Amino acid sequence: QVQLVESGGGLVQAGASLRLSCAASIRTFSSNAMGWFRQAPGKEREFVAVISWTGRSTYYADSVKGRFTISRDNAKNTVYLQMNSLKAADTAVYYCAASQNYYPGPKSSEYDYWGQGTQFTVSS
Repeated sequence: QVQLVESGGGLVQAGASLRLSCAASIRTFSSNAMGWFRQAPGKEREFVAVISWTGRSTYYADSVKGRFTISRDNAKNTVYLQMNSLKAADTAVYYCAASQNYYPGPKSSEYDYWGQGTQFTVSS
């Protein structure tokens, strides 16, 4: 059974940095692209970033480009989201997702497995 468990959420001030982690219990983790999505209160879930199987390809939403960095450690079955220069607009529940596609796009339908999410709040 596939499980994705996010961690690292909490409360930070605007301008701070934070790293989210997602531990995946997937037998073939290195054959899954990994993505991060977020859902702010009253809004739909939106794409944040994706990283390919090998980690060589990444893609970001315009709203986080230059501030967030997605990375993965296939030896640890873990994907990370380093977030810098945080803004109040980044406040959301952050979800980790896995896709059996090598390099999926920003549509949630391209992802096969989802974590439960971790809450993250930026105070201004």
